[in-house]
Amino acid sequence: MPGNPRVLVTGASGFIGRALVKALLARGAAVTGVDLLPFPDGALQCRIGDLTAPGVIAALFEKPLDAVFHLAARTSVLQSIADPQGVYRANVEVTQSLLESCRGAGVGVGAFVLASTNAVVGDSSLDRMQESSPLRPLTPYGATKAAAEMLCSAYGESYGLVASAVRMTNVYGPGMGRKDSFIVRLLRAAAQRSQVEIYGDGRQARDYLYVDDAVAGLLLAWDRKHQGPLIIGSGQTLDVLEAHRLASAATGCKIAIEYRPARAGEMRTVRVDLSLARSLGFQPSFDLARGLTPTWQALRQALGAELGAPAQV
Repeated sequence: MPGNPRVLVTGASGFIGRALVKALLARGAAVTGVDLLPFPDGALQCRIGDLTAPGVIAALFEKPLDAVFHLAARTSVLQSIADPQGVYRANVEVTQSLLESCRGAGVGVGAFVLASTNAVVGDSSLDRMQESSPLRPLTPYGATKAAAEMLCSAYGESYGLVASAVRMTNVYGPGMGRKDSFIVRLLRAAAQRSQVEIYGDGRQARDYLYVDDAVAGLLLAWDRKHQGPLIIGSGQTLDVLEAHRLASAATGCKIAIEYRPARAGEMRTVRVDLSLARSLGFQPSFDLARGLTPTWQALRQALGAELGAPAQV
């Protein structure tokens, strides 16, 4: 990595984006962020703009850049089913425009790191997901990320752009309060003395990745100039009911469950092979049991809740 590199982060004000920006600033990088919302604590003067709007992306490349971390995306599976065209535009067309801008900038942009997902693979209940696993997404969201990965591959092979697609598992951690993922819904249910919805039988298995480990994976892809997909996770697969048990223990609250019918397009099992990431130096620091405590503390503070004694439900 060059000294004081010039780095663009899209989605800089988002959950993972905020953590990545802080890590880059700590390294001495000159960071430009872009998002629909301002950076929350003033540590970064974030450009406000919709990447699908004309001229927004071009303005980000007015000065030379050394790397682009592309985190901005519409990530809701349910939104992608309801509005596949809108999600395609935000996730595929924007990725192509950024890659084309990198191509136009020539050697000034040395790396492109895409925040991707295991949803590009689809259902692999019997096997551990590997970088070579066939792409068979089950939802429009997964399909848009698969398409974005293919664009990264094409621009890498055709134009020499170092392009990596970091496939992260279910990311959680402090600062995720605005997300609608299962972990934050569990913790909100504990804070509000309400119940959490579980779809299906609760035996869906997931790998939960702490946000600091996610950032480490993104930076590793850049540092190692990795080309192609790279799977990042905790390496620990837990079912939804076990995550519920761990959240109850971390919060001291017995979280009530409301069972709902299974949702279309939901993957039954996410089990990942971290062999390639580990060979590059990746070592996850948090399992879910450890990571839930700081996540819960941050959410309590953000909510400003006076929780008192744990509720018995």
